[in-house]
Amino acid sequence: MSLPPLVEPAADLSVDEVRRYSRHLIIPDVGVAGQKRLKNAKVLCVGAGGLGSPALLYLAAAGVGTLGIVEFDTVDESNLQRQVIHGQSDIGRPKAESARDSVLEINPLINVVLHNEALSNDNVMEIFAQYDLIIDGTDNFATRYMVNDAAVLLGKPYVWGSIYRFDGQASVFWAEHGPCYRCLYPEPPPPGMVPSCAEGGVLGVLCASIGAIQVTEAIKLLTGVGETLLGRLMVYDALEMSYRKIKLRKDPNCAICGENPTVTGLIDYDDFCGAVSDEAQAAAIGSTITATELKEWQDSGKPIELIDVREPAEWEIVRVPGARLVPKGEILNGNALSGLPQDKQIVLYCKSGVRSAEALAAVKAAGFKDAVHVQGGVVSWVKTIDPSLPVY
Repeated sequence: MSLPPLVEPAADLSVDEVRRYSRHLIIPDVGVAGQKRLKNAKVLCVGAGGLGSPALLYLAAAGVGTLGIVEFDTVDESNLQRQVIHGQSDIGRPKAESARDSVLEINPLINVVLHNEALSNDNVMEIFAQYDLIIDGTDNFATRYMVNDAAVLLGKPYVWGSIYRFDGQASVFWAEHGPCYRCLYPEPPPPGMVPSCAEGGVLGVLCASIGAIQVTEAIKLLTGVGETLLGRLMVYDALEMSYRKIKLRKDPNCAICGENPTVTGLIDYDDFCGAVSDEAQAAAIGSTITATELKEWQDSGKPIELIDVREPAEWEIVRVPGARLVPKGEILNGNALSGLPQDKQIVLYCKSGVRSAEALAAVKAAGFKDAVHVQGGVVSWVKTIDPSLPVY
């Protein structure tokens, strides 16, 4: 959908800016006026991770005058496979600061504003109000719905992207001119149904593909050129090297941007999305042990059956000694239940404790009432019992 330019042009371009952006200036559709609009623009990137990395780098290179970065995490070695804005020397540093330094190295002519904090109901409206456009690089449903709702309530457009393994999606949401994220996904998926990138993995370069699309859409919105992805969903399959577009329509029954909205303010997004199902939470009460307790059980010779409910690829990276692999899906669909022993206590673990809690609910429902799961999963085991093992 063609839209008018989102921002007015800046008063002028300096000699240094003319030299730097010359390849933009000679594009008739961009030209001096378009570059002045980019200079005058204020864009916020939510997250400086997989999608935020290429987005921030190319927004800076394009000459977006003010870049905001919302990020509370620190750089971990496992980030470097895809989060190209950070380097080896940045490990342990706040991602926001690392991203700022990389951005200013690319373009010292822009202004970078850091929001080195977690985005929440307490600050999202105040932060978003400072910017013309939001780029969503988040990786969890609770934050995605919060970003959408805040953008709708403030009348802000935002560019959304999502990545998983070899697949990516991107779109533009702007309730004043078309659909919002809730029009596409009215409800979040059931807890545990959709694995995160930390659980299922992501091809590193996929971040560049989707992040580049997000920046392209941002530039088009800011300058008013071309047809944006508003009202369309771009779906990318890296294995097939195929792109397809799906038409999206504004939902008249949308909870926040429909004709009779039921969401008129920010809500409890963790509760709305439910990181862990009610069944899993109930099953875990009184049936959760620590990695230290597991080690004590093993050392004492207690008869337990240690079950790793992760996926085979994760199992190959690191595992708790004495465990056997039974992926969560095999437990939830019932195929693996008959193979569980009746004469040993079942102990389940995953990477962090979410999937094992879901599996625990199914195991208990099948009659294994004394089954437990390990809080913090294999990550806790590595941190507290055997730091020589890798963490992914």
